[in-house]
Amino acid sequence: MDRKVVLITGGSSGIGKSIGTYLTSKDFKVYGTTRNLKNYPDFNAFELLQLDVKLPDSIEKAVSEIISKEGRLDVLVNNAGVGITGPIEETPHEEIQNVFDINFHGPVHVMKAVLPQMRKQGGGKVINITSIAGYMGLPFRGYYSASKGALGLITEALRMEVKDFGISITNLAPGDFATNIAAGRYHSPVVDGSPYQEVYQKSLDLMNEHVDAGGDPIQVAEKIYAIIQKENPKVHYPVGEFMQRLSLFLKKILPDKIYEKLLLNHYKL
Repeated sequence: MDRKVVLITGGSSGIGKSIGTYLTSKDFKVYGTTRNLKNYPDFNAFELLQLDVKLPDSIEKAVSEIISKEGRLDVLVNNAGVGITGPIEETPHEEIQNVFDINFHGPVHVMKAVLPQMRKQGGGKVINITSIAGYMGLPFRGYYSASKGALGLITEALRMEVKDFGISITNLAPGDFATNIAAGRYHSPVVDGSPYQEVYQKSLDLMNEHVDAGGDPIQVAEKIYAIIQKENPKVHYPVGEFMQRLSLFLKKILPDKIYEKLLLNHYKL
């Protein structure tokens, strides 16, 4: 059988690059994407295409190029995303729109672009990279939680809509991993005199510590590979440190106020 063809958005660095490199080693034909191809003249881990998830035309162009070259598209890994921090009250609205454009609207546009081909070929897999943060409203990460949570719910809905076409839609939710996401994250400024000044700065420092101490992104790549091998993948897969995965279990079983208290203690609020 021919090699499976995989498209990974946001494949030039971080988790996306780890996934692409790992799948290439497993003999998949991998296409990664980046917003600006000129920034990666020496990239040779796998083939890289230009794609901006905020621009539907660029999505259609990249997907059409893959189908023209390969005649099929077996797996989409919706990985492109952006971080954002800040008090709900003080985060600029244009930044709220931007995070939803990238983390929610973008992946939806990419899914809509690949589904006709997957339906035509009689099957395919879509794996949406969300976040453990998408299962809960985290202080000073509320907009990030909301954007990833929205993608998780769309995953659940679309999965049922396309099941008769042999297409599976799955949500993979990573915890904190040692990547460059913190460097690219939008931080609402810590405003002198703001009622949130002190507590937001403390939370910001704590978040960065968690990312710096995060696990190896290869864990996500290995989980992606395992999901691809499954005939009928589950709806949700978390991946991360034990305590991060435990937090999802506790969210299900604990009363809301007790769980909230755990989060307040964790973030020292």
